[in-house]
Amino acid sequence: MPEREERVRFAAFLNFGFTIIELVGGFWTNSLAILSDALHDFGDSIALLASWLFERGAKKSPDAKHTFGYQRLSLFSALFSASILVGGSIIIIFQAIPRFLNPEPVNAFGMVGIAVLGITFNGAGFFLLKKGESLNEKVLSWHLLEDMLGWVGILVGGIIIYFWQFYLIDPIMTVALTTFILYNVAKNLREAINILLQGVPKHINLEAVKQEVKAVKGVIGLHDIHIWSLEGETDVFTAHVVLDDETLEKQAEQTKQTIKETLLKHHIEHSTIELESKYHCAGMVCEERHKATNAKEKESPVG
Repeated sequence: MPEREERVRFAAFLNFGFTIIELVGGFWTNSLAILSDALHDFGDSIALLASWLFERGAKKSPDAKHTFGYQRLSLFSALFSASILVGGSIIIIFQAIPRFLNPEPVNAFGMVGIAVLGITFNGAGFFLLKKGESLNEKVLSWHLLEDMLGWVGILVGGIIIYFWQFYLIDPIMTVALTTFILYNVAKNLREAINILLQGVPKHINLEAVKQEVKAVKGVIGLHDIHIWSLEGETDVFTAHVVLDDETLEKQAEQTKQTIKETLLKHHIEHSTIELESKYHCAGMVCEERHKATNAKEKESPVG
């Protein structure tokens, strides 16, 4: 299977090449749906090319300045791509409004031919990126799915226009398909923002992770738990884990390894675990506990 960078690069050049075909075909058929999709594809091409460059940068190894590496460049790419898609969709909807009032004749036969090419080109790019697991590839795959579904709609619309001369179908398809994709991209955009804010990734159940760690033999509690993701694919876990005395003294490392194996079931490959006894704890929870204890001691009567 080609690497993530190669998938994005292939989709970028495939999309850019077809954008040129769309522009020519849009003017030839006088179809707003095709011209709008050409404009949208041009934005997609910019997003895909930028994503390819970001993906190349994301492969750089960690250094003294960026100890986690550059994987979050992929996240910035997802945000950039989603922004391009939202902006382009709004422009397309505004372009379609006048056509509702004054529908214009279009070349139905040409629409059908270009639609077949559109489904082929965009479908190939979509199924390629769909194989990827990163948030960036998911957002980009929605770009191409939008185009593929759009071309299916244009194909159906071309057939309707050819047989029934119902030219209003052109702007109707434009608005309906754009609205549908905006809804789906909004979900990926929310997840990108969640990851940027270091929220728990949607594919991880925090309570389930806590319960499974507590179920490990020797574990009597855990606190200061943090789960986040670098770019939607590489998940990170940190926590303080409290062990009973016997486990802490005799099986600390084995228990830590068992916890790490438990975390792998939840797609968490990078974890930092601090083991401690029930008589000693560190971190935010314990600091609050110590503050509360000291406050109570100050409030207690002397003597």
